[in-house]
Amino acid sequence: MQLQVLNSPFNQEQAELLNRLLPTLTESQKFWLSGYLAALQPNQVLGASVQNAQNPQAKEVTILYGSQTGNAKGLAAKSGKTLESHGFQVTVSAMNEFKSNNLKKIQNLLVIVSTQGEGDPPDNALSFHEFLHSKRAPKLDGLQFSVLALGDTSYEYFCQTGKQFDARLEELGGTRLYPRFDCDVDFDVPAAEWLEGVIASLSAAQGETSVPEVSATLQASESVYSRTNPFKAEVLENINLNGRGSNKETRHLEISLEGSGLTYEPGDALGIIPQNDPELVEELLSELKWSPEESVTINKQGEVLSLREAFISHFEITVITKPLLEKAAQLSSNPELQELLSPGNEAKLKQYIEGRDLLDFVRDFGTWGESAQEFVSILRKIPHRLYSIASSLTANPDEVHLTIGAVRYEAHGRKRKGVCSIFAAERLAPGDTVQVFVQKNDNFKLPDNPDAPIIMVGPGTGVAPFRSFMQEREETRAEGKTWMFFGDQHFRTDFLYQTEWLKWLNTGVLTKMDVAFSRDQAEKVYVQHRMLEHSKELFTWIKDGAYVYICGDEKHMARDVHNALVDIIEKEGGMSREKAEEYLANMQQQKRYQRDVY
Repeated sequence: MQLQVLNSPFNQEQAELLNRLLPTLTESQKFWLSGYLAALQPNQVLGASVQNAQNPQAKEVTILYGSQTGNAKGLAAKSGKTLESHGFQVTVSAMNEFKSNNLKKIQNLLVIVSTQGEGDPPDNALSFHEFLHSKRAPKLDGLQFSVLALGDTSYEYFCQTGKQFDARLEELGGTRLYPRFDCDVDFDVPAAEWLEGVIASLSAAQGETSVPEVSATLQASESVYSRTNPFKAEVLENINLNGRGSNKETRHLEISLEGSGLTYEPGDALGIIPQNDPELVEELLSELKWSPEESVTINKQGEVLSLREAFISHFEITVITKPLLEKAAQLSSNPELQELLSPGNEAKLKQYIEGRDLLDFVRDFGTWGESAQEFVSILRKIPHRLYSIASSLTANPDEVHLTIGAVRYEAHGRKRKGVCSIFAAERLAPGDTVQVFVQKNDNFKLPDNPDAPIIMVGPGTGVAPFRSFMQEREETRAEGKTWMFFGDQHFRTDFLYQTEWLKWLNTGVLTKMDVAFSRDQAEKVYVQHRMLEHSKELFTWIKDGAYVYICGDEKHMARDVHNALVDIIEKEGGMSREKAEEYLANMQQQKRYQRDVY
């Protein structure tokens, strides 16, 4: 935007300088500049500097994170180191380890938090989230804050937890030192921009005039192989664990990490960068008006691929989201698309998005943009997929094992396939390579005390991390008792890793195992039913210090198991429902109740 010299206080030379400068500024630089100029009143700069010099708390920053898979925790740690390199005194803490009463003592607060499932806080943010939204929350008139929200636009409640923290901190009297950033799954660039803006705002409050560049600092702390630089690993084995006649296909993958330097612990996850189904890509290309061999730029680094290869290896094409449709509507004149996005049509829009992909969209509304480049410019990168690691590195040096359920279903008259699960099931053979990285998960770890008993609940592919737990306990000769609850459809075809579980039972590495095969009798039986059958003994284990672990489906299984645990504690502990829920919440606070849910 050009300045109008006749209507501004700037002379021609000043206006030309500003016209050259303003288009080059980032959003964080503009935000800092506006704050700096607002503060640049007579005698204010010197006064602010003197005041902050007398107030060492102005240089103190607290970072609280809520993290389920480790992304928010990693960003919090990196942000803390970057802030320290700029002269700030930083405290980084998980929300469940932070003493809530100290909140009113803080002057500068940064919140980095992800959102789970249907808009829920991550497990280690639950207690702080509840406190902040309760009547016990203090007035925070002296607080400056900023929120970095992590989410996934394919979910309806995108970044809901971050939005809630942001709104509540303002409601309690806090002032934003920098606007909230809502990040999609590819969060590195916006997270770096957010931190740059935060540091600029904090620096401006100190009377400092330099605008920091922190993007390189964030990236520099990455390990050699990471989510942004995955390792090309060789597939050693790919086996179907289900027997003939099963309704399911569960793949056991063994992958070599030799030469990567990557390490992991039981409870961690492996990230896979998948590729789209070539058959789906060809169907999409046949609907488009551009040549499959036309070159398109796929990222800000200027990397160029053919349209076909870009659809296979880079862009997400199996999910459509509201933000994508809104961007497409700006480039399309299709009246039906405009109508779908009009106010009051939210329910119809949600119904349309559910279960449809980019091919459906193109068939229903046509293409957008004037070129292939413009068409792909609004697509997001294929998100990585995280899978609970099913092996112990101690037992399997230089290897990592996965348990992946193949996803196939029909929707809107077409057969659909899970992007990564079918990539693994149909297109990865021994000798092939796959891009991987290790995702640490400190929220799902074996007890530090090897004598502590553990209770594991993992139906279906939820069995994966418990196989790693058992391998680790076998190698380290841990003495603590172990109890496994496993469930699936049929005993004959779906008892995953049956031979290994029986071996561990025979050797005593596994103390007890209860199974629930839902389709082997008229009435369906699930793992929570087996838990309730052993209510008294299970509560005795818990009273004796057992750690309880749940892995698997969040929407149904994890909630049913959680409710069963509350039932058991209420009944066997002679407590009220409220006290039983409080008991389980305290176990979670003590890290004796951990969940790896998806």
